[in-house]
This record gives sequence, structure tokens and C-alpha cells, in this order.
Amino acid sequence: MLIQINTDNHIEGSENLIAHFTEALQNTLKRFNEYITRLEVHLGDENGAKKGDDDKRCMLEARLKGMSPVAVTHHASTLHLAVKGAADKLITVLGNTLDQKRNH
Repeated sequence: MLIQINTDNHIEGSENLIAHFTEALQNTLKRFNEYITRLEVHLGDENGAKKGDDDKRCMLEARLKGMSPVAVTHHASTLHLAVKGAADKLITVLGNTLDQKRNH
């Protein structure tokens, strides 16, 4: 599974940040490794320099072998919580999508 992380201009996409979230997502989604060809991660800070509740956004788009891509978004107060929330949503969506494919 190839993981591509993109950030908006309010978040510094440092090597440490990219390495941390890449490893975390690989571990979290490892049971879907054979189905996901590419995972696109979009991180954003919707309020920029201003403070705000749940202004960090993580959008995950999973490209699946032989199936349409699936995407989820989660907003939270920190990037870590946004990524975790989006990953949890993606696990649910992938589970449902793969169950539907198996039942057809």
C-alpha cells in the first residue's frame, strides 16, 4: 500500500510528521493491505493561524483493487485525533464495502 500525505499551507509537512502518520496508518490499516493500492491523506487546518474547536481536518481516500475509491473525513482539535478518527471511519467503510462485495 502506497501512502501519500498532502498538507495545506497551514500545516508544515515535515519528514517527521509524514513518517509518523505513514507508520500509524500502515499499522492501523494493515488488515486491508491486500485491497488498498494507494491511500491519499489530506491534512488541513481550516482556521489557519486562528484558534478554533475541531479545526484540524483529515481526509483519507483509499484506492481499492478492482473497486471504486472510498473517502472519509474527520475533524478534531488536533491532527492526531483527526487522523485517528478518519482511520476509524475508513476501517468501518472498508469493512462494509468488502462485505458487500463478498455477498454479491
